[in-house]
Amino acid sequence: MTGINFAYMRVSTKEQNLDRQYEALKGYVTDEKYIYSDKASGKDVERDGFQNLLKAMRTGDTLFIKSIDRLGRNKQQIKYYLEQFKSEGIRVKIIDLPTTMQDVPEGQDWVIDMINNIIIEVYTSMAEQERENIKQRQSEGIAVAKSKGKHLGRPMVELPKEWVKLYKEWKAGEITAVAFMNLVDMKKATFYNKVKQYESTLKAN
Repeated sequence: MTGINFAYMRVSTKEQNLDRQYEALKGYVTDEKYIYSDKASGKDVERDGFQNLLKAMRTGDTLFIKSIDRLGRNKQQIKYYLEQFKSEGIRVKIIDLPTTMQDVPEGQDWVIDMINNIIIEVYTSMAEQERENIKQRQSEGIAVAKSKGKHLGRPMVELPKEWVKLYKEWKAGEITAVAFMNLVDMKKATFYNKVKQYESTLKAN
């Protein structure tokens, strides 16, 4: 019996649409009911569409996907599913990896497996590296913003003009903490928070 052609598509958020993947995949399935989809992060292994797809496929079936990272977020997860499909006799064809789309004469599956394994290894490593690069760029962007004096998050309360003088008097026991708070018009929690910040800048200098 000839296997069924299935397709799977995924985007990470509900705001994104699946049209581009759908256009690429629709020609490979005989019926749209064999196209499964998710609007969920690749980190989410309990994706409903993907779990239903796994239950529906049988030995001899073929799964079409637009790109390898639709299966998961990292190399380990992607390789796990690829190995699972292979052990169950399900062929995976990836549109963005033309070698995987080729058919080979019976008995020569080892040739395509060898090529696919090399491509998958390289491709998943590159996809993983790109995610690391994005994280790195975000970290560098935050560092640059901070160096330019941009505060990310809650805006910091500026210290009053007479803060330094009053702080010294308080530390010398000349005024009480309550008097200090009243003079700078700060509530207790804000006051001690500012003291902590100010003292950390003194240590840094």
